[in-house]
Amino acid sequence: MALSTVKRHDFDTMKTRLFVSGQLINGAELLVDGDRARYLGRALRLRVGDEIIVFNGEGPEWTATIDAMTKSTATLRICDSYEAGTESPLKIHLVQGVSRGERMDYVVQKATELGIKRITPVLTEYGVVKFDEKRAAKRREHWEHIAVSACEQCGRTRLPLIDSPMSLKDWFGSKPNDVDAELILRPGAPVGLTGIEAPTTKVCVLIGPEGGFSETEYEDATIADFDAVSLGPRVLRTETAAVAALSVLQSRWGDLA
Repeated sequence: MALSTVKRHDFDTMKTRLFVSGQLINGAELLVDGDRARYLGRALRLRVGDEIIVFNGEGPEWTATIDAMTKSTATLRICDSYEAGTESPLKIHLVQGVSRGERMDYVVQKATELGIKRITPVLTEYGVVKFDEKRAAKRREHWEHIAVSACEQCGRTRLPLIDSPMSLKDWFGSKPNDVDAELILRPGAPVGLTGIEAPTTKVCVLIGPEGGFSETEYEDATIADFDAVSLGPRVLRTETAAVAALSVLQSRWGDLA
């Protein structure tokens, strides 16, 4: 059966969206089991014959029909694919100082909803969160699950890349160079975020944890060619700063314009 791609507006955008792993092909069967199947059957009360939308985080969305259901499995029939048009042309890389508990979860969730392309969690001098290698891997997996749920909710089809946590100093030594604007949020900076030169396609923004950055870290950022910018006269919480900065960037130069 030939692959069919149509535009998103031809479909009901309120349908249930589900992230699935693996390749998606028109006409193929897909078995969903465990919590994902129970979510469809018990939480959403979907039944055989109902349609949902599935995506694998790498390309278009697909409509799928539920062909069979048990208490713990659901068999989906993959139908048409279509481009969702929900990815921003502005590629934003958020380098976020790791904060405690739900604050970091909130940043990952909202950054995903706001179209972030990449999140790098960094450990800083004033940060209170510490990781060993095993815990760092678990936290990254946890954040990836949050990003998946956010994509299901907001209509995105491509998952943001979430890096393993690393020290800020190590990240400076390996940071990407193909960026139009490199910015670090600093309260009191003489230039506001809206005062920067318009980036073409890529921007990297560095945001500190609860305690902010140390003077040494600000100096390291300057050496690494980062420009200090502010978000106005008030000092924002780290999770508020992330949402505010991404909203400004997307509204000025991204797909919220």
